[in-house]
Amino acid sequence: MRFLIAGAGAIGGYVGALMARAGQDVTLFARGAHLAAMRERGLRVLSADGDFETHPRVIGDLAEAGTPDVIILGVKAHGLTQLAPQLASLIGPETTVVSTQNGLPWWYFQLGAGEHTGLTLESVDPGGVIGKAIDPARVLGSIVYLGTEVVEPGVIRHTEGNRISLGEPDGTRSERLKAIAASLIQAGLRVPATARYRQEIWVKLLGNVAFNPISALTRATLVTMARDPHICPVVRSIMAEVEAVANKLGIELPISIDQRIAGAEKVGEHKTSMLQDLEAGRPMELEPVVGAVVELGEKLGIAMPHTRTVYACAKLLGVTSAAGRSST
Repeated sequence: MRFLIAGAGAIGGYVGALMARAGQDVTLFARGAHLAAMRERGLRVLSADGDFETHPRVIGDLAEAGTPDVIILGVKAHGLTQLAPQLASLIGPETTVVSTQNGLPWWYFQLGAGEHTGLTLESVDPGGVIGKAIDPARVLGSIVYLGTEVVEPGVIRHTEGNRISLGEPDGTRSERLKAIAASLIQAGLRVPATARYRQEIWVKLLGNVAFNPISALTRATLVTMARDPHICPVVRSIMAEVEAVANKLGIELPISIDQRIAGAEKVGEHKTSMLQDLEAGRPMELEPVVGAVVELGEKLGIAMPHTRTVYACAKLLGVTSAAGRSST
């Protein structure tokens, strides 16, 4: 199978490096200094599992990609609006597009959502740009449980995790799901094929909607938020609101709020991805993670006062941070 990693940053670059090391046919699409470094010196991975260097095919122009069998979307959710239209011409009749983004995926209500099929969320897909460029029938969902960061151009540090859950939007165990999972497993990842993909999305959202924006506002790690006597009740209230939205969609979560908080506490002194982006001067993935659930709650008639309050504060933080970056 021919793979294209469309966005070879921290997550995409790490997955691509593993696949290249395993001898698979993979092309990495990147830009700027990261692209130049990989072309000149290859891609280096620093990991407790063992450092390694690989030299995959790297491109800076998607016109050179051809028609891959699988496109793995490695950009942040807010980068898809720009990327998706560029991918439309690369998607053949048998191409599968694997979404890896945090939050609610843009295709969530395009198919397989029962009575809610066709519902649109501007916070996820402004103007429907992504949905128009990528046929939902081509999509395979994934949920990524990896801790990675680009520490310098051409160098990625892997800090934790090796699991990527794959799932069909309709919950079936298709042949393409099995084939893509097999390739990723051969590369060294743990890839469960789940029939409860939508449930798993909401389990992750349960934590991300609460912990991510609070961490950006307070600079606190997971264990600090879980143990703080003032913050933990806020976390719990946000999770209850998120669970109410999921239940309204017919999703019954397989774990309790107490279990979700305990799981975060066990992770320890970990900075959420939103806090990492803030500290690195990058835009935060606020809209697809928090904004999407707030918008959905409004459409479904669910009051979300705690989530809305934290969302509003984090959104203003994003604005002021962006203004600070532009003035330097």
